[in-house]
Amino acid sequence: MALTARPDKGGSGPSGADRAAATGEGSGGSGSEPVAGLILLDKPAGWTSHDCVARIRRLAGTKKVGHAGTLDPAATGLLVVGVGRATRLLTYLVGLDKAYQATIRLGAATTTDDAEGQVTFGAPAASLPLEQVLAAMVPWRGRVRQVPSAVSAVKVDGRRSYARVRAGESVDLAAREVVITRFELLEVRAEGDFLDADVVVECSSGTYVRALARDLGASLGVGGHLTELRRLRVGPFEVEEAPALEELAADFAVRSPAWAARRLWPEWRLTAEEARRLAQGQRLALASSPPNGLPKLADSGGGADGIGRGEPGGPSGEAEGREPAGGGSGPLVAGIGPDGGLVGLVRIEGAVARPVAVFA
Repeated sequence: MALTARPDKGGSGPSGADRAAATGEGSGGSGSEPVAGLILLDKPAGWTSHDCVARIRRLAGTKKVGHAGTLDPAATGLLVVGVGRATRLLTYLVGLDKAYQATIRLGAATTTDDAEGQVTFGAPAASLPLEQVLAAMVPWRGRVRQVPSAVSAVKVDGRRSYARVRAGESVDLAAREVVITRFELLEVRAEGDFLDADVVVECSSGTYVRALARDLGASLGVGGHLTELRRLRVGPFEVEEAPALEELAADFAVRSPAWAARRLWPEWRLTAEEARRLAQGQRLALASSPPNGLPKLADSGGGADGIGRGEPGGPSGEAEGREPAGGGSGPLVAGIGPDGGLVGLVRIEGAVARPVAVFA
């Protein structure tokens, strides 16, 4: 099976007007309530995640736009963008598991663990037996300790690691635990002395695919780095659902917060009175049975529950998550009003539903 990628439709990079939008030029100023929702975008190569946000600010007419996990300019694929009040949902999306399709070049290690860096070590890899490559991949599945790439956004004494590297400093980062649920080889092909390996990676937030390429090459004794990266999935959201930038510009539309919340959490259909009280930030007392007959409510605390806003992943395009402030032990539930809109997220704590975020 060969690695395939959707053709980039956004051109080689943003225009000057799109870059100007990053400072707010051209954004709406009518004072009207901006649109609120999520956008699933298929990011083109040549654009930074910030460039994409700037373009969407112009399309939406509001500066209140953010994204749930950086993608490097050279990378393509799914970028989840929040607009208006829905940017508050991004806190719960950054820590979702992700899936990538990537190409690892075996035969050379680089300073950045990707194709933009300078080669630091290399050995002929084109004749590596397939069985040897497959065997070297096995230890990198499951719960593993991974050292982030030196050009990641990890802070060292208050400064981003990539900033220190670009300033000529040497950086040593501590290993951290990540979970790689899938690391599958799709195809290999010789390119001169190199061996290019097309892979699929499914992993926890905080996993660096560049570091995985580096470590695979090191374990084979030939060096390795990442040459292509495409994000296929963020939690339940798939890149197949995402339009390209030019398609979004021609037909600008957002997904409602309720649409996103239903994909992530159990749905609690609120009465008009419950919706009013939740919109005011009031706690709701529950009967002994789960709200609206949700029998598995107590077991549904997975997904994005308990995950906070992450730091941009820097040049490689991955993101790391952090624990949120004010977490809790109970499951999150999406409170949906009589009109079908998302009123808020609540945490079920015994016989009480405690508001966590209000969107009404």
